[in-house]
Amino acid sequence: MSIAKLYSRALSGMHAPQIVVEVHVASGLPSFSIVGLPDTEIKESRDRIRSAIQNSGFDFPARRITVNLAPADLPKDSSRYDLPVAMGILFASGLIKTRQNIEEFEFAGELALDGALRPIKGALAISYGISQSKRQLILPAQSAEEAALVEDIHIRAANSLQEVVTHFTSSQELPIITMANIAEQINCLENNQNGFQQVKGQFSTKKALEIAAAGRHSLLMIGNPGCGKSMLASRITSILPQLNTEQAMASASIQSLSNQGFQLQNWGKVPFRSPHHSTSAVALVGGGSNPKPGEISLAHNGVLFLDELPEFDRKVLEVLREPLEAKKINIARANHRVEYLADFQLIAAMNPCPCGYAGHPQQSCTCSVEQINRYRAKISGPLLDRIDIVVEVPSLNTNELQQLPNGEDSEQIKQRVINARRVQLQRQNKLNYELSNDEIERYCALNDNAKILMQQLIERNSLSARGYYRQLKLARTIADLAGDQEITNAHLALASQYKRNI
Repeated sequence: MSIAKLYSRALSGMHAPQIVVEVHVASGLPSFSIVGLPDTEIKESRDRIRSAIQNSGFDFPARRITVNLAPADLPKDSSRYDLPVAMGILFASGLIKTRQNIEEFEFAGELALDGALRPIKGALAISYGISQSKRQLILPAQSAEEAALVEDIHIRAANSLQEVVTHFTSSQELPIITMANIAEQINCLENNQNGFQQVKGQFSTKKALEIAAAGRHSLLMIGNPGCGKSMLASRITSILPQLNTEQAMASASIQSLSNQGFQLQNWGKVPFRSPHHSTSAVALVGGGSNPKPGEISLAHNGVLFLDELPEFDRKVLEVLREPLEAKKINIARANHRVEYLADFQLIAAMNPCPCGYAGHPQQSCTCSVEQINRYRAKISGPLLDRIDIVVEVPSLNTNELQQLPNGEDSEQIKQRVINARRVQLQRQNKLNYELSNDEIERYCALNDNAKILMQQLIERNSLSARGYYRQLKLARTIADLAGDQEITNAHLALASQYKRNI
Protein backbone atom coordinates (compact mmCIF):
# COMPACT_ATOMS: atom_id res chain seq x y z
CA MET A 1 0.00 0.00 0.00
CA SER A 2 1.28 3.48 -0.90
CA ILE A 3 -0.19 6.98 -0.66
CA ALA A 4 1.05 10.06 -2.55
CA LYS A 5 -0.09 13.53 -1.52
CA LEU A 6 0.05 16.44 -3.99
CA TYR A 7 -1.44 19.91 -4.06
CA SER A 8 -3.57 21.73 -6.58
CA ARG A 9 -6.08 24.59 -6.48
CA ALA A 10 -9.82 24.99 -6.87
CA LEU A 11 -11.10 28.18 -8.48
CA SER A 12 -13.87 29.86 -6.52
CA GLY A 13 -12.77 33.46 -6.61
CA MET A 14 -9.39 35.15 -6.73
CA HIS A 15 -8.12 33.42 -3.60
CA ALA A 16 -8.04 29.85 -4.89
CA PRO A 17 -8.65 27.35 -2.05
CA GLN A 18 -6.07 24.61 -1.70
CA ILE A 19 -7.01 21.10 -2.81
CA VAL A 20 -5.07 18.07 -1.55
CA VAL A 21 -4.86 15.28 -4.13
CA GLU A 22 -4.36 11.99 -2.28
CA VAL A 23 -3.66 8.88 -4.37
CA HIS A 24 -3.93 5.46 -2.75
CA VAL A 25 -2.55 2.46 -4.67
CA ALA A 26 -3.34 -0.95 -3.16
CA SER A 27 -3.43 -4.58 -4.19
CA GLY A 28 -6.67 -6.07 -5.39
CA LEU A 29 -8.78 -6.11 -8.52
CA PRO A 30 -7.75 -3.33 -10.96
CA SER A 31 -9.95 -0.29 -10.52
CA PHE A 32 -9.65 3.50 -10.78
CA SER A 33 -12.01 5.72 -8.79
CA ILE A 34 -12.05 9.44 -7.97
CA VAL A 35 -13.93 10.72 -4.90
CA GLY A 36 -14.42 14.15 -3.34
CA LEU A 37 -17.41 15.63 -5.22
CA PRO A 38 -15.85 15.51 -8.72
CA ASP A 39 -17.96 16.70 -11.64
CA THR A 40 -18.38 14.82 -14.92
CA GLU A 41 -15.30 16.45 -16.45
CA ILE A 42 -13.11 15.10 -13.65
CA LYS A 43 -14.70 11.64 -13.74
CA GLU A 44 -13.96 11.44 -17.46
CA SER A 45 -10.32 12.30 -16.74
CA ARG A 46 -9.65 8.66 -15.81
CA ASP A 47 -9.41 7.71 -19.48
CA ARG A 48 -7.26 10.74 -20.32
CA ILE A 49 -4.89 10.01 -17.42
CA ARG A 50 -4.61 6.31 -18.23
CA SER A 51 -3.81 6.99 -21.89
CA ALA A 52 -1.38 9.84 -21.06
CA ILE A 53 0.60 7.67 -18.62
CA GLN A 54 0.82 4.81 -21.10
CA ASN A 55 1.82 7.05 -24.01
CA SER A 56 4.50 8.65 -21.82
CA GLY A 57 6.33 5.29 -21.58
CA PHE A 58 4.92 3.92 -18.30
CA ASP A 59 2.80 0.89 -17.53
CA PHE A 60 -0.47 1.87 -15.90
CA PRO A 61 -0.67 0.09 -12.51
CA ALA A 62 -2.94 -2.98 -12.64
CA ARG A 63 -4.03 -2.39 -9.07
CA ARG A 64 -6.75 -0.67 -7.12
CA ILE A 65 -6.34 3.12 -7.34
CA THR A 66 -8.36 5.55 -5.25
CA VAL A 67 -7.96 9.31 -5.74
CA ASN A 68 -9.36 11.58 -3.02
CA LEU A 69 -9.81 15.31 -3.70
CA ALA A 70 -9.93 16.96 -0.28
CA PRO A 71 -11.76 18.74 1.27
CA ALA A 72 -14.59 16.39 0.43
CA ASP A 73 -17.38 18.95 0.86
CA LEU A 74 -16.09 21.35 -1.84
CA PRO A 75 -17.36 20.58 -5.37
CA LYS A 76 -14.51 20.12 -7.87
CA ASP A 77 -14.68 20.93 -11.55
CA SER A 78 -12.42 21.35 -14.59
CA SER A 79 -9.68 19.25 -16.15
CA ARG A 80 -6.89 21.08 -14.28
CA TYR A 81 -6.61 18.11 -11.87
CA ASP A 82 -5.38 15.75 -14.63
CA LEU A 83 -1.70 16.51 -14.02
CA PRO A 84 -1.66 16.21 -10.19
CA VAL A 85 -3.68 12.97 -10.33
CA ALA A 86 -1.36 11.47 -12.96
CA MET A 87 1.75 12.45 -10.98
CA GLY A 88 0.18 11.05 -7.80
CA ILE A 89 -0.39 7.68 -9.49
CA LEU A 90 3.20 7.58 -10.74
CA PHE A 91 4.61 8.45 -7.30
CA ALA A 92 2.28 6.21 -5.27
CA SER A 93 2.78 3.18 -7.50
CA GLY A 94 6.57 3.53 -7.40
CA LEU A 95 6.88 3.95 -11.16
CA ILE A 96 9.05 7.02 -10.53
CA LYS A 97 11.15 7.99 -7.55
CA THR A 98 12.55 11.35 -6.63
CA ARG A 99 14.71 12.91 -3.97
CA GLN A 100 12.72 16.13 -4.15
CA ASN A 101 9.89 16.76 -1.74
CA ILE A 102 6.78 16.75 -3.92
CA GLU A 103 4.85 18.60 -1.21
CA GLU A 104 6.89 21.69 -2.12
CA PHE A 105 5.12 21.79 -5.50
CA GLU A 106 1.62 22.47 -6.75
CA PHE A 107 0.34 21.10 -10.04
CA ALA A 108 -2.37 22.08 -12.52
CA GLY A 109 -2.84 21.03 -16.12
CA GLU A 110 -5.05 19.16 -18.56
CA LEU A 111 -3.62 16.05 -20.21
CA ALA A 112 -4.05 15.05 -23.83
CA LEU A 113 -4.21 11.34 -24.70
CA ASP A 114 -0.59 11.42 -25.90
CA GLY A 115 0.63 12.95 -22.63
CA ALA A 116 0.89 16.54 -23.87
CA LEU A 117 -0.20 19.31 -21.50
CA ARG A 118 -2.97 21.63 -22.57
CA PRO A 119 -3.65 25.15 -21.22
CA ILE A 120 -6.14 25.65 -18.41
CA LYS A 121 -8.42 28.45 -17.28
CA GLY A 122 -7.63 30.40 -14.15
CA ALA A 123 -3.84 30.04 -14.19
CA LEU A 124 -3.37 33.60 -12.93
CA ALA A 125 -5.90 33.12 -10.12
CA ILE A 126 -4.19 29.86 -9.10
CA SER A 127 -0.81 31.58 -9.08
CA TYR A 128 -2.21 34.45 -7.02
CA GLY A 129 -3.75 31.98 -4.58
CA ILE A 130 -0.40 30.36 -3.73
CA SER A 131 1.71 33.53 -3.92
CA GLN A 132 2.09 33.66 -0.12
CA SER A 133 3.27 30.06 0.14
CA LYS A 134 6.76 28.78 -0.61
CA ARG A 135 5.57 26.16 -3.09
CA GLN A 136 6.53 26.11 -6.74
CA LEU A 137 3.80 25.84 -9.37
CA ILE A 138 4.05 23.55 -12.39
CA LEU A 139 1.75 24.52 -15.25
CA PRO A 140 1.33 23.90 -18.99
CA ALA A 141 3.68 26.17 -20.94
CA GLN A 142 0.77 28.05 -22.52
CA SER A 143 -0.61 28.93 -19.08
CA ALA A 144 2.68 29.63 -17.32
CA GLU A 145 3.19 33.05 -18.94
CA GLU A 146 -0.12 34.28 -17.56
CA ALA A 147 0.67 32.94 -14.09
CA ALA A 148 4.09 34.65 -14.12
CA LEU A 149 2.40 38.04 -13.74
CA VAL A 150 2.32 37.31 -10.01
CA GLU A 151 5.56 38.35 -8.32
CA ASP A 152 7.68 36.30 -5.90
CA ILE A 153 6.57 32.87 -7.09
CA HIS A 154 8.37 30.12 -8.99
CA ILE A 155 6.39 29.17 -12.09
CA ARG A 156 7.72 26.18 -14.03
CA ALA A 157 6.48 25.49 -17.55
CA ALA A 158 6.04 22.01 -19.02
CA ASN A 159 4.86 20.80 -22.43
CA SER A 160 4.12 17.20 -21.48
CA LEU A 161 3.75 14.73 -18.64
CA GLN A 162 7.13 13.27 -19.60
CA GLU A 163 8.84 16.63 -19.05
CA VAL A 164 7.33 16.89 -15.57
CA VAL A 165 8.54 13.38 -14.73
CA THR A 166 12.02 14.23 -16.05
CA HIS A 167 12.12 17.26 -13.75
CA PHE A 168 11.73 14.99 -10.70
CA THR A 169 13.91 12.08 -11.88
CA SER A 170 16.94 13.83 -13.42
CA SER A 171 18.98 17.00 -13.28
CA GLN A 172 17.08 18.42 -16.24
CA GLU A 173 14.75 20.88 -14.53
CA LEU A 174 11.74 22.61 -15.99
CA PRO A 175 12.38 26.25 -16.98
CA ILE A 176 11.23 29.00 -14.61
CA ILE A 177 9.02 31.64 -16.22
CA THR A 178 9.32 35.18 -14.84
CA MET A 179 8.03 38.64 -15.69
CA ALA A 180 11.20 39.18 -17.74
CA ASN A 181 10.13 36.39 -20.11
CA ILE A 182 6.83 38.08 -20.90
CA ALA A 183 7.83 41.75 -20.64
CA GLU A 184 7.69 42.22 -24.41
CA GLN A 185 4.12 40.91 -24.61
CA ILE A 186 2.73 42.96 -21.72
CA ASN A 187 4.46 46.16 -22.84
CA CYS A 188 3.03 46.14 -26.34
CA LEU A 189 -0.10 48.05 -25.30
CA GLU A 190 -1.95 49.26 -28.34
CA ASN A 191 -2.38 52.98 -28.76
CA ASN A 192 -6.04 53.89 -28.45
CA GLN A 193 -7.00 55.13 -31.91
CA ASN A 194 -10.54 56.01 -30.89
CA GLY A 195 -10.19 59.19 -28.85
CA PHE A 196 -12.31 62.26 -28.25
CA GLN A 197 -10.40 64.24 -30.86
CA GLN A 198 -12.47 62.41 -33.47
CA VAL A 199 -15.75 63.59 -31.89
CA LYS A 200 -17.16 66.84 -33.28
CA GLY A 201 -19.44 68.92 -31.10
CA GLN A 202 -21.16 67.17 -28.17
CA PHE A 203 -19.42 69.51 -25.72
CA SER A 204 -21.88 68.95 -22.86
CA THR A 205 -21.74 65.18 -23.21
CA LYS A 206 -17.95 65.11 -23.38
CA LYS A 207 -17.81 67.28 -20.27
CA ALA A 208 -20.16 64.86 -18.52
CA LEU A 209 -17.90 61.95 -19.49
CA GLU A 210 -14.88 63.85 -18.19
CA ILE A 211 -16.59 64.46 -14.84
CA ALA A 212 -17.68 60.81 -14.70
CA ALA A 213 -14.10 59.68 -15.40
CA ALA A 214 -12.60 62.03 -12.80
CA GLY A 215 -14.77 60.78 -9.94
CA ARG A 216 -15.73 57.38 -11.40
CA HIS A 217 -19.41 58.31 -11.35
CA SER A 218 -22.15 56.34 -13.10
CA LEU A 219 -23.66 58.01 -16.16
CA LEU A 220 -26.73 57.65 -18.38
CA MET A 221 -26.90 59.17 -21.87
CA ILE A 222 -30.25 59.82 -23.55
CA GLY A 223 -30.46 60.64 -27.24
CA ASN A 224 -31.92 59.85 -30.64
CA PRO A 225 -30.61 56.95 -32.73
CA GLY A 226 -27.30 57.75 -34.41
CA CYS A 227 -26.46 60.76 -32.23
CA GLY A 228 -23.27 59.10 -30.95
CA LYS A 229 -24.13 57.60 -27.54
CA SER A 230 -22.38 54.28 -28.09
CA MET A 231 -19.46 55.93 -29.85
CA LEU A 232 -18.92 58.34 -26.95
CA ALA A 233 -19.22 55.58 -24.35
CA SER A 234 -16.60 53.44 -26.08
CA ARG A 235 -14.14 56.34 -25.95
CA ILE A 236 -14.25 56.85 -22.19
CA THR A 237 -11.39 54.39 -21.73
CA SER A 238 -9.16 56.77 -23.71
CA ILE A 239 -9.37 59.32 -20.86
CA LEU A 240 -9.08 56.87 -17.97
CA PRO A 241 -5.66 56.27 -16.36
CA GLN A 242 -4.02 52.89 -16.77
CA LEU A 243 -4.58 50.46 -13.88
CA ASN A 244 -1.94 50.20 -11.20
CA THR A 245 -0.37 46.82 -10.44
CA GLU A 246 -2.84 45.89 -7.70
CA GLN A 247 -5.86 46.82 -9.80
CA ALA A 248 -4.47 45.09 -12.87
CA MET A 249 -3.86 41.90 -10.89
CA ALA A 250 -7.39 41.87 -9.48
CA SER A 251 -9.02 42.45 -12.87
CA ALA A 252 -6.78 39.97 -14.68
CA SER A 253 -7.39 37.28 -12.07
CA ILE A 254 -11.15 37.55 -12.49
CA GLN A 255 -10.88 37.51 -16.28
CA SER A 256 -8.64 34.45 -15.96
CA LEU A 257 -11.56 32.57 -14.38
CA SER A 258 -13.94 33.34 -17.24
CA ASN A 259 -14.58 31.25 -20.34
CA GLN A 260 -12.75 33.82 -22.48
CA GLY A 261 -9.67 33.77 -20.24
CA PHE A 262 -7.10 36.55 -19.91
CA GLN A 263 -4.89 37.87 -22.70
CA LEU A 264 -1.42 39.17 -21.78
CA GLN A 265 -1.74 42.15 -24.12
CA ASN A 266 -4.64 43.40 -21.97
CA TRP A 267 -2.49 43.69 -18.85
CA GLY A 268 -3.00 47.08 -17.23
CA LYS A 269 -5.75 48.16 -19.61
CA VAL A 270 -9.05 49.41 -18.24
CA PRO A 271 -11.68 46.67 -18.82
CA PHE A 272 -14.63 47.67 -21.01
CA ARG A 273 -17.56 45.26 -21.10
CA SER A 274 -20.60 45.80 -23.29
CA PRO A 275 -23.12 42.95 -22.92
CA HIS A 276 -26.09 42.72 -25.29
CA HIS A 277 -29.52 43.66 -23.94
CA SER A 278 -30.63 40.02 -24.20
CA THR A 279 -28.11 39.11 -21.46
CA SER A 280 -29.54 37.06 -18.60
CA ALA A 281 -29.22 37.96 -14.93
CA VAL A 282 -26.78 35.07 -14.34
CA ALA A 283 -24.57 36.22 -17.23
CA LEU A 284 -24.62 39.78 -15.92
CA VAL A 285 -23.84 39.22 -12.23
CA GLY A 286 -22.42 35.69 -12.30
CA GLY A 287 -23.69 32.36 -11.11
CA GLY A 288 -24.46 28.87 -12.40
CA SER A 289 -24.26 25.50 -10.66
CA ASN A 290 -20.51 26.11 -10.29
CA PRO A 291 -20.60 29.92 -10.03
CA LYS A 292 -18.54 31.85 -12.55
CA PRO A 293 -17.93 35.62 -12.64
CA GLY A 294 -20.44 37.66 -14.63
CA GLU A 295 -20.07 40.82 -16.68
CA ILE A 296 -20.05 43.09 -13.63
CA SER A 297 -17.05 41.21 -12.22
CA LEU A 298 -15.27 41.08 -15.58
CA ALA A 299 -15.67 44.88 -15.60
CA HIS A 300 -14.00 45.17 -12.17
CA ASN A 301 -11.85 48.33 -12.05
CA GLY A 302 -13.27 49.23 -15.45
CA VAL A 303 -16.43 50.19 -17.31
CA LEU A 304 -19.69 48.30 -17.77
CA PHE A 305 -21.59 49.79 -20.72
CA LEU A 306 -25.27 48.94 -21.08
CA ASP A 307 -26.56 50.13 -24.43
CA GLU A 308 -30.32 50.30 -25.06
CA LEU A 309 -30.87 50.24 -21.29
CA PRO A 310 -34.71 49.92 -21.29
CA GLU A 311 -34.46 46.90 -23.60
CA PHE A 312 -32.84 44.89 -20.81
CA ASP A 313 -35.26 42.78 -18.81
CA ARG A 314 -36.26 44.76 -15.72
CA LYS A 315 -35.39 41.87 -13.41
CA VAL A 316 -31.91 41.80 -14.95
CA LEU A 317 -31.40 45.51 -14.29
CA GLU A 318 -32.60 45.24 -10.71
CA VAL A 319 -29.80 42.82 -9.81
CA LEU A 320 -27.35 45.70 -10.42
CA ARG A 321 -28.63 47.71 -7.47
CA GLU A 322 -26.76 45.89 -4.72
CA PRO A 323 -23.39 45.53 -6.55
CA LEU A 324 -23.42 49.24 -7.40
CA GLU A 325 -23.37 49.97 -3.68
CA ALA A 326 -21.41 47.00 -2.30
CA LYS A 327 -18.80 46.82 -5.14
CA LYS A 328 -18.91 43.02 -4.90
CA ILE A 329 -21.34 40.20 -5.52
CA ASN A 330 -22.03 37.24 -3.22
CA ILE A 331 -23.33 34.17 -5.01
CA ALA A 332 -24.81 31.54 -2.70
CA ARG A 333 -25.69 27.98 -3.65
CA ALA A 334 -26.95 25.10 -1.53
CA ASN A 335 -23.50 23.58 -1.05
CA HIS A 336 -21.12 26.52 -1.30
CA ARG A 337 -20.79 30.27 -1.64
CA VAL A 338 -18.38 32.51 -3.55
CA GLU A 339 -17.71 36.22 -3.60
CA TYR A 340 -16.50 38.11 -6.67
CA LEU A 341 -15.29 41.69 -6.81
CA ALA A 342 -17.52 43.98 -8.88
CA ASP A 343 -16.24 47.54 -8.50
CA PHE A 344 -17.28 48.84 -11.91
CA GLN A 345 -18.26 52.18 -13.41
CA LEU A 346 -21.71 52.02 -14.98
CA ILE A 347 -22.19 53.83 -18.29
CA ALA A 348 -25.57 53.41 -19.95
CA ALA A 349 -27.41 54.73 -23.01
CA MET A 350 -31.02 54.81 -24.10
CA ASN A 351 -33.39 56.37 -26.62
CA PRO A 352 -35.90 58.99 -25.40
CA CYS A 353 -38.85 56.87 -26.55
CA PRO A 354 -39.62 53.50 -28.21
CA CYS A 355 -39.32 54.87 -31.76
CA GLY A 356 -36.29 56.89 -30.71
CA TYR A 357 -37.22 60.23 -32.30
CA ALA A 358 -38.79 62.21 -29.46
CA GLY A 359 -37.20 65.66 -29.57
CA HIS A 360 -35.45 65.01 -32.88
CA PRO A 361 -34.97 68.26 -34.88
CA GLN A 362 -35.97 66.71 -38.21
CA GLN A 363 -37.98 63.52 -37.66
CA SER A 364 -41.32 63.23 -35.89
CA CYS A 365 -41.98 60.93 -32.96
CA THR A 366 -44.79 58.38 -33.49
CA CYS A 367 -45.11 57.35 -29.83
CA SER A 368 -47.98 58.23 -27.55
CA VAL A 369 -47.42 59.74 -24.12
CA GLU A 370 -48.46 56.44 -22.57
CA GLN A 371 -45.92 54.50 -24.66
CA ILE A 372 -43.13 56.92 -23.71
CA ASN A 373 -44.00 56.71 -20.02
CA ARG A 374 -44.14 52.92 -20.16
CA TYR A 375 -40.80 52.80 -21.98
CA ARG A 376 -39.02 55.02 -19.47
CA ALA A 377 -40.66 53.24 -16.53
CA LYS A 378 -38.66 50.13 -17.41
CA ILE A 379 -35.84 51.77 -15.47
CA SER A 380 -36.89 51.71 -11.83
CA GLY A 381 -36.56 54.66 -9.50
CA PRO A 382 -34.14 52.87 -7.13
CA LEU A 383 -31.79 52.08 -10.03
CA LEU A 384 -32.03 55.59 -11.48
CA ASP A 385 -31.31 56.98 -8.00
CA ARG A 386 -27.96 55.20 -8.15
CA ILE A 387 -26.97 56.91 -11.40
CA ASP A 388 -25.03 60.10 -10.70
CA ILE A 389 -25.18 61.80 -14.11
CA VAL A 390 -28.01 61.92 -16.65
CA VAL A 391 -27.20 63.83 -19.84
CA GLU A 392 -29.03 64.41 -23.11
CA VAL A 393 -26.99 63.80 -26.27
CA PRO A 394 -28.15 66.14 -29.06
CA SER A 395 -28.41 65.08 -32.69
CA LEU A 396 -26.09 66.94 -35.08
CA ASN A 397 -27.07 67.53 -38.70
CA THR A 398 -24.66 66.96 -41.58
CA ASN A 399 -23.84 70.67 -41.92
CA GLU A 400 -22.71 70.81 -38.27
CA LEU A 401 -20.61 67.70 -38.72
CA GLN A 402 -18.88 69.21 -41.75
CA GLN A 403 -18.28 72.64 -40.24
CA LEU A 404 -17.35 71.81 -36.64
CA PRO A 405 -13.63 71.28 -35.87
CA ASN A 406 -12.23 68.12 -34.36
CA GLY A 407 -12.56 67.74 -30.62
CA GLU A 408 -10.00 68.10 -27.87
CA ASP A 409 -7.29 65.45 -27.75
CA SER A 410 -8.01 62.60 -25.32
CA GLU A 411 -4.57 62.93 -23.74
CA GLN A 412 -5.37 66.48 -22.61
CA ILE A 413 -8.64 65.38 -21.05
CA LYS A 414 -6.93 62.35 -19.52
CA GLN A 415 -4.36 64.58 -17.84
CA ARG A 416 -7.12 66.65 -16.21
CA VAL A 417 -8.75 63.44 -15.03
CA ILE A 418 -5.45 62.21 -13.57
CA ASN A 419 -4.88 65.56 -11.82
CA ALA A 420 -8.39 65.52 -10.32
CA ARG A 421 -7.92 61.96 -9.10
CA ARG A 422 -4.57 62.88 -7.57
CA VAL A 423 -6.27 65.67 -5.60
CA GLN A 424 -8.90 63.24 -4.33
CA LEU A 425 -6.35 60.64 -3.26
CA GLN A 426 -4.25 63.26 -1.45
CA ARG A 427 -7.30 64.66 0.35
CA GLN A 428 -9.16 61.50 1.32
CA ASN A 429 -7.06 58.54 0.08
CA LYS A 430 -9.88 57.38 -2.21
CA LEU A 431 -11.87 58.58 -5.20
CA ASN A 432 -15.04 60.58 -4.69
CA TYR A 433 -17.41 57.77 -5.69
CA GLU A 434 -16.12 55.71 -2.73
CA LEU A 435 -16.88 58.31 -0.06
CA SER A 436 -19.13 57.18 2.77
CA ASN A 437 -21.84 59.47 4.14
CA ASP A 438 -19.65 60.55 7.07
CA GLU A 439 -16.78 61.30 4.70
CA ILE A 440 -19.09 63.29 2.44
CA GLU A 441 -20.06 65.48 5.37
CA ARG A 442 -16.36 66.03 6.05
CA TYR A 443 -14.92 66.53 2.57
CA CYS A 444 -17.94 67.99 0.78
CA ALA A 445 -18.91 70.65 3.31
CA LEU A 446 -20.90 73.60 1.96
CA ASN A 447 -20.75 77.27 2.92
CA ASP A 448 -23.92 79.15 3.89
CA ASN A 449 -24.79 80.27 0.34
CA ALA A 450 -24.25 76.79 -1.06
CA LYS A 451 -26.41 75.30 1.71
CA ILE A 452 -29.29 77.56 0.68
CA LEU A 453 -28.97 76.47 -2.96
CA MET A 454 -28.70 72.83 -1.94
CA GLN A 455 -31.93 73.09 0.05
CA GLN A 456 -33.68 74.56 -3.00
CA LEU A 457 -32.38 71.72 -5.17
CA ILE A 458 -33.60 69.12 -2.67
CA GLU A 459 -37.12 70.57 -2.69
CA ARG A 460 -37.28 71.14 -6.45
CA ASN A 461 -35.88 67.75 -7.49
CA SER A 462 -37.32 65.73 -4.57
CA LEU A 463 -33.91 64.28 -3.81
CA SER A 464 -33.73 61.19 -1.62
CA ALA A 465 -31.05 60.85 1.03
CA ARG A 466 -28.99 58.79 -1.41
CA GLY A 467 -29.58 61.36 -4.15
CA TYR A 468 -28.50 64.17 -1.83
CA TYR A 469 -25.18 62.53 -1.00
CA ARG A 470 -24.53 61.59 -4.62
CA GLN A 471 -25.23 65.21 -5.64
CA LEU A 472 -22.59 66.37 -3.17
CA LYS A 473 -20.03 63.84 -4.45
CA LEU A 474 -20.67 64.97 -8.03
CA ALA A 475 -20.24 68.64 -7.05
CA ARG A 476 -17.02 67.70 -5.26
CA THR A 477 -15.65 66.14 -8.46
CA ILE A 478 -16.61 69.20 -10.51
CA ALA A 479 -14.75 71.39 -7.99
CA ASP A 480 -11.71 69.09 -8.16
CA LEU A 481 -11.59 69.36 -11.95
CA ALA A 482 -11.77 73.14 -11.64
CA GLY A 483 -8.98 73.14 -9.05
CA ASP A 484 -11.21 74.63 -6.32
CA GLN A 485 -10.93 73.53 -2.72
CA GLU A 486 -14.44 74.69 -1.81
CA ILE A 487 -17.73 73.63 -3.39
CA THR A 488 -19.46 76.74 -4.71
CA ASN A 489 -22.92 77.51 -6.07
CA ALA A 490 -21.55 77.12 -9.61
CA HIS A 491 -20.40 73.58 -8.88
CA LEU A 492 -23.74 72.67 -7.30
CA ALA A 493 -25.69 74.21 -10.18
CA LEU A 494 -23.73 72.23 -12.77
CA ALA A 495 -24.14 69.03 -10.75
CA SER A 496 -27.91 69.59 -10.60
CA GLN A 497 -28.04 69.98 -14.41
CA TYR A 498 -26.41 66.58 -14.77
CA LYS A 499 -28.73 64.91 -12.29
CA ARG A 500 -32.37 64.93 -13.27
CA ASN A 501 -35.29 62.58 -13.65
CA ILE A 502 -35.81 61.00 -17.06
